[in-house]
Amino acid sequence: MIAAGIVLLTVGGVDLTRRSLTGMRRAIVLAVLGLVLLIASAGADAAVWSFVAVGVAAVWALATPDRRGGRAGFWPVALVVAVAALAVALLGVREDQGPLGEVWPSHSPLGAVSLDVAVLVAGALVFLLESGNVIVRIALRDGDVPVEERAATLKGGRLIGPIERVLVFALTLTGAFTLLAAVLAAKGIVRFPEISRDGEGGIRAEYFLIGSLVSWTTALAVAFLVWWGTSI
Repeated sequence: MIAAGIVLLTVGGVDLTRRSLTGMRRAIVLAVLGLVLLIASAGADAAVWSFVAVGVAAVWALATPDRRGGRAGFWPVALVVAVAALAVALLGVREDQGPLGEVWPSHSPLGAVSLDVAVLVAGALVFLLESGNVIVRIALRDGDVPVEERAATLKGGRLIGPIERVLVFALTLTGAFTLLAAVLAAKGIVRFPEISRDGEGGIRAEYFLIGSLVSWTTALAVAFLVWWGTSI
């Protein structure tokens, strides 16, 4: 399970870094994060998976579009899903979680979950923040929604999307399905005035529907991954 968490954490960290930094600063931050990842994963007896995660993250960063445009298919998403699912299938919650597992604060509120579960949940949350936006952009490009039209409509999606995905993820894992349905319905109600002003092309409606469905599916898939890992 910790392996899947490392993969999601690395991919999500790369996306957050490349969104916030450029040039040499980005390279330095990524190098430092890679070193920290290697040391921490070695302390949890999962060093091999840090190399796998770096490889997957490198392919993801090269293949997925950034904010300036471009076009990518869904194969990078399929790669991350396949590696994370394989990691969960191979490694559930381990009995021996390395030196870090031995010093994990079991007598504190954090002790309610093991180190493996904590890493998977942390990786899931980091991945949902910016990598979820990347997946939505891939879907919108594959859906042929014009870039210039998207830039002019529903600009709050870049901020709303991560918050929404984290809420869907948390409410799904806690079984609060009634509240989850209310949150999803509320988004549609809030966005309705903008969508209702849509022209004949239906760009706003298409953007909203594709973006929302892909965003929700991403959050539900990550929640399922965590549920599956804790159930093994």
